[in-house]
Amino acid sequence: MAHREQAPYYAQDVHEVAEMLRGLEAHKKKGEKGGFTAKKATFELPNGQKVDSWRIQDWDYKKPNLPTYARGLFTSRTSKGTPEIVARGYDKFFNHGEVRKTEWRNVEQNTQGPYELSVKENGCIIFISGLEDGSLLVCSKHSTGSRGDQDLSHAQAGERWIDKHLQSAGKTREQLSRTLRDMNATAVAELCDDAFEEHVLAYNPESAGLYLHGINLNLPEFVTYPGHLVNRFATEWGMKKTMYVMEEDITKVKGFLDGVAETGSYAGRETEGFVIRCRARDTRDSPWQDWFFKYKFDEPYLMYRQWRECTKAVISGKPPKFNKHKKITEEYLLYARHQLAKDPSIGKLYNQNHGIIKMRDAFLRERGLKGSDIIRQELEGGEVVGNQQVTRNVVLVPIATIGCGKTTVALALVELFEWGHIQNDNIQGKQKMLQFSQGICKLLAAHPVVIADKNNHQRRERRDLFDGVSKILPDAHYVALHWRHDPSDFDQIRSAMRERVLNRGDNHQTIQAGSKTQEEIVGIMEGFLHRFEPCDIEQQPDSTFDQVIDLDVTSSSRENLETIVAQLNSEFPELFGDMPTGEDLDKAIEFALNEYSPDIKHEIKGGSGKYKAKQNTAQHQSNGTAAASSTHQKKPPKLEYFSLRVPTPEVQRILDAVFRDKPPEISRFYRQLHNSRRIQPEFHVTLIHRANASQESAYWNKLLALHDTVFQRELSKKENEAQSSWSEPDLGTCGVQLERVVFDNRVMCFVVRLINESQKTASANEEGGGLAALGEEGFRTVNPVAHITAGTADQSIKPKESNDLLKKWLEQGASGQSNIQEVAVPGHVVLKGVVKGVLQKY
Repeated sequence: MAHREQAPYYAQDVHEVAEMLRGLEAHKKKGEKGGFTAKKATFELPNGQKVDSWRIQDWDYKKPNLPTYARGLFTSRTSKGTPEIVARGYDKFFNHGEVRKTEWRNVEQNTQGPYELSVKENGCIIFISGLEDGSLLVCSKHSTGSRGDQDLSHAQAGERWIDKHLQSAGKTREQLSRTLRDMNATAVAELCDDAFEEHVLAYNPESAGLYLHGINLNLPEFVTYPGHLVNRFATEWGMKKTMYVMEEDITKVKGFLDGVAETGSYAGRETEGFVIRCRARDTRDSPWQDWFFKYKFDEPYLMYRQWRECTKAVISGKPPKFNKHKKITEEYLLYARHQLAKDPSIGKLYNQNHGIIKMRDAFLRERGLKGSDIIRQELEGGEVVGNQQVTRNVVLVPIATIGCGKTTVALALVELFEWGHIQNDNIQGKQKMLQFSQGICKLLAAHPVVIADKNNHQRRERRDLFDGVSKILPDAHYVALHWRHDPSDFDQIRSAMRERVLNRGDNHQTIQAGSKTQEEIVGIMEGFLHRFEPCDIEQQPDSTFDQVIDLDVTSSSRENLETIVAQLNSEFPELFGDMPTGEDLDKAIEFALNEYSPDIKHEIKGGSGKYKAKQNTAQHQSNGTAAASSTHQKKPPKLEYFSLRVPTPEVQRILDAVFRDKPPEISRFYRQLHNSRRIQPEFHVTLIHRANASQESAYWNKLLALHDTVFQRELSKKENEAQSSWSEPDLGTCGVQLERVVFDNRVMCFVVRLINESQKTASANEEGGGLAALGEEGFRTVNPVAHITAGTADQSIKPKESNDLLKKWLEQGASGQSNIQEVAVPGHVVLKGVVKGVLQKY
């Protein structure tokens, strides 16, 4: 999408359009092979021509190999009977971090500028194109406006505004139709008119109208005009222009967006976000293509939506339900009730989506604040918001498929917190959903949190769960444990899930891998994959969730467990007392993986205490090192890496002290991490990872031998005790000197120095353990720079990116050119670190 003075043009290829239509027609029936469903609606226009609208569910756009990715597609036949596209919207685009392709690291690697950042207007989309007979086609997202449904009013309102704009420019409908027909293009605009329909942002009579933000060629693939040509067209035809900013560097794009997000406004006006237009490729060998993604601001728009829903509840006589922005929302509702009492007609209009913004703005004027001011004051004042005072009636709802690890995580959570746990597979007989819902409510009487262990992979299942539980406990809070199934990663997801299911044999309630053929197992899993409907918080029933925790199917259950505990603690801190340590998480996962064995016939259990362990009498064999068989020996788990853990509270205090008095340009990223709760829940230095074992085999094998020796010795001391889980043993201690903090706008880490002198643990050094077993080498890290990751900007950025940052830091240093900053840790800060083994992923 370079600056093209010459507008792009390609004529339609009849064969390409026909092939696209064959693909869509083949998927009109639900459940057809290929994993998506296309819905077709036919409209008859005033000129007698018939136009077909094609609709694909939003979540299906994440799947590969669709006939087209157009969101908003209308086709017809010419006077010669050949098929053609008569109107085409954008390819479905996603929010940053919503899918793999929009994670920032992938955006940085697989896109090229220039980057057009256009302000995201807040209205309804309108498509405008020309027909063969010279008439103008005006559509909303999925309708031509030719029948009496809700979409009719949108298309008609769009037509009225087209007439106003054309009149102001001295143009006619036929002229616009012929021009668009000659361009083989669809004009895409946002209808913003509060007199017609209010959304979240305000559009008064002066700012109302059609905001032209795109011109797309009528082709199966996505080809679109650059922003300056779109604005030139808008000026020529009397439409309103969309503001946009140009950037060449993706790093500057991220900095600009993060800066605007701090206030939620741009150019003196609140905005919902930006659409970023650029060119992207799927692989290094793929061609560059036009591509969009969006960057939406959560606040203050979520607060505005909460006020709107609460006001409608008050008007209908229902108690308003809100968990976020509690203090200011209570003040707003008091104001709203007074206005509704003074003038009953306000309520009637409000339910028709009129007067919503007027009510909100009047309240803000009375307070003398903007929405962004409220959000900033809440953050600065540390106000308790959201679910931070909830102490019970929380339901954790997995959204997963077989092999994601949902039961492993559930068992680990029960082991950690003694929460309730109900498994759908244990329920037998009729009305299983009713029994499941009643079982959840029964357990909530005894436990603050219950895990509803079921795939819940389709929306109807989530709706049934909400309906069943809410009839008994209307004040229940729901949290989605959402194992993301990005179709672009299906091969990797399949591989991870099949490995888990096939490796566990018959140790599962519904798939006994040791008793079924691999073909049968794969068939069952494929069915779940194709039926999976991802969580969409913007739509019912998923808008019922108080919180959505996104999890990675290909990550280990240990990593996902840590994510769940950290994010639950951020949203529901009153559910927790002392937070578990990294060692506690290790123990819980080890129990769930190694000690639990399902009993398909047993009744529903409620997690009223710790699960009892079963004796493991298997012959000990760890990482290829055989040991003597013993009925008292336990098999050590396979290890992923060795870490040197340091105390979390001390690291957090040091971080705060380092940045406490620093100017904003230095402390901004730390404040961002702190306010968004992106500081790591525990801190460690990675000594060596399994991936480095071949290059550092001597060191890896020494640590393995040390681990196995200490493991068996500790086990022998406790052989007569009933163990509910196994604690990964301490292998020794080592001093960790914190020298400096290095960071960019993605990741922050400590550069540290390891100090082995006189740092020994007696129990670890007895009988040849600890440093004595390692010789003069002692504990060390195989990474080029010893470091502790402090935090990352968002969930898509993995802590291991600290290695990339420090490599760049070594090469370029801290400078504006490298976008890297560093701050020295004052004094001589040395923490005591404990060496531990960390479980292998699967």
